[in-house]
Amino acid sequence: MSTETDAMELRYLSFDYSEDTEGTGSFEAMASIWAEQVPAVQAEIVSVLDWAHQAFPDTRAPVAEGGDWDYDLHGLREFSATDQLSYDAATRQLSVQSGPAGKPRHTFTLLLSASPAFSEQFRQRFDLDAC
Repeated sequence: MSTETDAMELRYLSFDYSEDTEGTGSFEAMASIWAEQVPAVQAEIVSVLDWAHQAFPDTRAPVAEGGDWDYDLHGLREFSATDQLSYDAATRQLSVQSGPAGKPRHTFTLLLSASPAFSEQFRQRFDLDAC
């Protein structure tokens, strides 16, 4: 059983970190997955945002406006279809036969902007030493 200070493992969200000249950090993660994995990714997003709301309550606002953290969250569902292509040398034309839509691919992006204090605790909580 994990305590509040134990690092929480993230299997799908892999964060990249950058920092501006004023020390505001940005943690950005993207997961592109199949439908079967959507609940697990959504659970990780909920874990991250639950932690942020609990660890830094009432301080969600743009860091430039005095907040400790803020976030931007997006989702996208894409369908792809295979095209059968053939070339007719006599007519010098290409013909295209579209196949049925394939399995949807889901992409989630989560961007956290963070104060130095939030960044330090976030790294510890989610074991992001490499960030």
